[in-house]
Amino acid sequence: MAFTSSIFSHIPLNKQRIFSPNAHKPKPHRTTVTTAALPLLSAFTASELDGTTLAVIGGGSVAALAATISLTDPERRRRLQAEEVGGGDKEVVREYFNNSGFQRWRKIYGETDEVNRVQKDIRLGHSQTVENVLKMLKDEGSLEGVSVCDAGCGTGCLAIPLAKEGAVVYASDISAAMVAEAEKQAKEQLQAGSEKKVVMPKFEVNDLESLNGKYDTVVCLDVLIHYPQSKADGMIAHLASLSENRLLLSFAPKTFYYDLLKRVGELFPGPSKATRAYLHAEADVERALKKVGWKIRKRGLITTQFYFSRLVEAIPA
Repeated sequence: MAFTSSIFSHIPLNKQRIFSPNAHKPKPHRTTVTTAALPLLSAFTASELDGTTLAVIGGGSVAALAATISLTDPERRRRLQAEEVGGGDKEVVREYFNNSGFQRWRKIYGETDEVNRVQKDIRLGHSQTVENVLKMLKDEGSLEGVSVCDAGCGTGCLAIPLAKEGAVVYASDISAAMVAEAEKQAKEQLQAGSEKKVVMPKFEVNDLESLNGKYDTVVCLDVLIHYPQSKADGMIAHLASLSENRLLLSFAPKTFYYDLLKRVGELFPGPSKATRAYLHAEADVERALKKVGWKIRKRGLITTQFYFSRLVEAIPA
């Protein structure tokens, strides 16, 4: 679920700088090539589009692209998707991640070699996000006995290493297929050959709106891309209400450039259906947090060639 090209050269991840309170967004090295990928969602993948076609579109073609985009009707395509599954965005997301989306993202999140170059790069970007989340959490001390809610757990990429660190993990996902795979991976990795006793994560099929309880920390990675800002505000407030001390969020950053690239991607939906992608401005996320009495303490941008994700850690103000 990534829309692709070589938008700029790889921006190296500097964890110490990126995750300082005053970190600034890295500048791209060049802006003369065309498309990018956003975590978890977009309109096409490298296997669905000839990358050479996009690679010849330079920065000077932005006006032409904008004109072409204005002639498309992605909303009509989205309405048809929703009608097919008998609901709105949530139902489309559930259907996608229980079927074709599950097959695709299980490969990306896994270790199989049956991935193309773009999918492999997205795997790298997502793993960097997980690594940075773990580092941020462990910087505050041991995770032994710390309760963590992994909201939108996917195949357990974060929940399992959290359990290895001794955390008490509750993990949920809207997709039953994803949850089943996460449980399978957890049993294989945590029960066999473990040097110390770990608490198996509790996995449940649940959407974000239905989450309840209280946790020391709540983490929600690359899920807000499924929510428009109007609904994201309420979702951020809900997630904050579940957390006693920390809330970690990652989301696809909204800038003029990324927004244009996403809209270009919508011109090439590919043969497999994907859900719609919503980008979010960091200022909007920060505003939503402030509304409920939270503030951002750390922030950063994780990037690879085809993966872009803003990561913030918020605490009660």
